[in-house]
Amino acid sequence: MSRPLVIAHRGASGHEVENTLAAFRAAGPLGADAVELDIHETADGAFLVHHGNMVGTRHISHCSLREIREQLLPNGEPAPVLDEALAAILPGMMAYVEVKKLSPENDRHFLAVLDRSPAPQRVAIHAFDHRIIHRLGEARPHLRRGVISASYPVNPVRCMADADAQILWEEWPFIDDALVAAVRGAGMALYAWTVNDAERMGQLLRLGVDGLCTDHPDVARRVIDALPA
Repeated sequence: MSRPLVIAHRGASGHEVENTLAAFRAAGPLGADAVELDIHETADGAFLVHHGNMVGTRHISHCSLREIREQLLPNGEPAPVLDEALAAILPGMMAYVEVKKLSPENDRHFLAVLDRSPAPQRVAIHAFDHRIIHRLGEARPHLRRGVISASYPVNPVRCMADADAQILWEEWPFIDDALVAAVRGAGMALYAWTVNDAERMGQLLRLGVDGLCTDHPDVARRVIDALPA
């Protein structure tokens, strides 16, 4: 078994403003193997990196990219676009892109952004909307894909198979021995989100998760490095 991944949730968001270039650049020095980030579509089809659907008083999907980026984030930066985020993350780390919303007519544009990134082979996608994952998988079978769960699936492997996904992103309180056994037994990966407590991280690692998504990659790195070789 390979070492579990340290995945910086929205970048090193326990140290910098989440989903900013500063948070992405801070993740690697703090021990992250990968960065997780969120994207929304703007009204003019750009991919804005942001968690919620509002930036300040402006709704992302109702505004142009120029209008949205006029609203600065708390650290004084504009919200980055996906190209900028991937340039800050790759190739030193992996990038896991959570797709909040993606119109089918924009699929080709989205995949083109991934293709022109510094390391397309180090980019993966995941979403709560499993239909997006299935659709993009049909267009790009080699793209690594995940589905997100905030509940306990009756059949997690079937849930993943229906979306043609290889990774289950599971909210950490729902992870137990049975879930790990089902997912790992099917040859799939299981990532726990969002876990910030060192003791809880240790418990999840003992269960056998493949990655810890955390606001504090430095804490997760210390816990993982303390595991027996």
